[in-house]
Amino acid sequence: MDNNNNKRKLEEETENDSDDIGPMPEAPGAKKKQRVLKHEKLYLDCLPSSDMYERSLMHRDVINFVKVVQKTDFIITTSIDGHIKFWKKTEKGIEFVKHYRAHLGAIVSLSVSSDGLYLATVAVDKGFKIFDIENFDMINMMKLDYSPKCVSWIYKQGQPDLLVAVSDREKPVINVYDGKGDGSILYTIDNIHSQPVSIMEYNPIDDVVVSVDDGGMVEYWQPDPDEKFAQPKPPTIAWTYKSDTDLYTFKKNHTVPTSLQFSPDYSKFVTFGFDDRKLRVFKFKTGKLYRIYDESIEVVSEMQQAGTAGYKLDDMEFGRRLALEKEIQKLNGGQASTVNAIFDDSGNFLLYPTLFGIKVCNLKTNKVSRLIGKMETQRFMNISLYQGAPKKKNIITLAMAASDNPLYKESELRDPTLFCTAYKRNRFYLFTKREPDSEETPDGIGRDIFNEKPSREEQTVASLSTSSLKHSLGSQATIHTTMGDIHIRLFPEYAPKAVENFVGLSKKGYYNNVIFHRVIKGFMIQTGDPLGDGTGGDSYWGHDFEDEFHKAVKHDRPYTVSMANAGPNTNASQFFITVVPT
Repeated sequence: MDNNNNKRKLEEETENDSDDIGPMPEAPGAKKKQRVLKHEKLYLDCLPSSDMYERSLMHRDVINFVKVVQKTDFIITTSIDGHIKFWKKTEKGIEFVKHYRAHLGAIVSLSVSSDGLYLATVAVDKGFKIFDIENFDMINMMKLDYSPKCVSWIYKQGQPDLLVAVSDREKPVINVYDGKGDGSILYTIDNIHSQPVSIMEYNPIDDVVVSVDDGGMVEYWQPDPDEKFAQPKPPTIAWTYKSDTDLYTFKKNHTVPTSLQFSPDYSKFVTFGFDDRKLRVFKFKTGKLYRIYDESIEVVSEMQQAGTAGYKLDDMEFGRRLALEKEIQKLNGGQASTVNAIFDDSGNFLLYPTLFGIKVCNLKTNKVSRLIGKMETQRFMNISLYQGAPKKKNIITLAMAASDNPLYKESELRDPTLFCTAYKRNRFYLFTKREPDSEETPDGIGRDIFNEKPSREEQTVASLSTSSLKHSLGSQATIHTTMGDIHIRLFPEYAPKAVENFVGLSKKGYYNNVIFHRVIKGFMIQTGDPLGDGTGGDSYWGHDFEDEFHKAVKHDRPYTVSMANAGPNTNASQFFITVVPT
């Protein structure tokens, strides 16, 4: 009897406890599966990875476009003085092929045909030139009676007429020419856009042109006169009405892209514009947005302050780069309109220049996988990627392929190279998987090749700036120690900030009575810390300053003086002296 009562009381208490607790929370849902790109490392191995450019080459004036022709291993560069240079990719680097003084003014647009055989350029002088790329020969030249805005080849391989479209800078008109013709207009397209057309890109797989006008309207049209250049229909595209797509995005956001680039398989295209600094990746078939990346000044500043940018710059250096960004943004057209974003050969990665360097973004995982050129101070603008394996046209036998011949294997190696122009620079830069110090050039010169003779004015300015630096900062110093004097040679022309920091601190007496706190026999001695334990020290300006590298000065010999730091761009007061080559 008592046992039953106790049992009933226990059940009641259990029920009451359940009532007190209330409804139990739902079981936790399944964790969201993280997106992963298969073989990501393999794809990244086929991309440049260096923090510094390996080589740079010159034009006489500011370079505005660089274009890689994958099918023929040619690289084409143009400058604002209307000059064009052809270069050929070699096993390591490039070699000069031919130079054309093609136009009397800045080249505003260029286009390489989808088969990689022809180049078309238009310029402010109203000139319209056609080049045979494989033979690096100018095969046609025409004079337009209007100012051109952009040019694009729009013919399919095997088509008899080499159709090329040129837009009018003042009118919403596209004129179609025969690239090998006499310069007469074959067709005029005036019913697609209501404002001048700023971008045209051809998709040869679907035989469709994507064009954008100055009002931000995006249009798809077929380059077929029999179809009256009409909008393509399904199944070429997966929509009938533009309202079913995201192609009104630019119109809605009151912005205009300045560049458009297809992925290698033409399934996607990416746009970029300095108006809102957003990269937009679209699916071609659906016209739907796939990815948006915001590189606006506000977002970049927040990332820098929060330390989430992936690479934190020194505050002074970040301020300098930010001021440069604002200067570029004020430009209406010009070099600002040449900034672009490109896909790698796999279509999985997006590469685009930012103030931090050139970002390599994984489209699958939505994360930045790599930052190329982060140690450089230039603002890179127009970029083009080479991922092939340049080979000499020799006959390969089965015996050669099966052998362990290192020379043969080396010829088959890929040499991924990113070609970049920079703001107000008359050089273009090559980023590879090699750092600039890894190999010497045959003639022993540095990474900045002087393939153009500098003007007398440039020579005078260069010599004056070097002599003024040496005069203001000095070129020699003596460190008095209890063991004797150490005589140091300074290089303000190579490391101006490091020298200014050293001279400024020395004049303040900062290094007086400071010990050599770190001595490693057979390697180096280190000093500059007033605390004497390697944890202290401030720079002359009271904050860390960025690293400075130059090919002319490196640790290939003993008794080299360098800044000591705790990581990239964390230089303060400490420095070390090597006693052996390192």
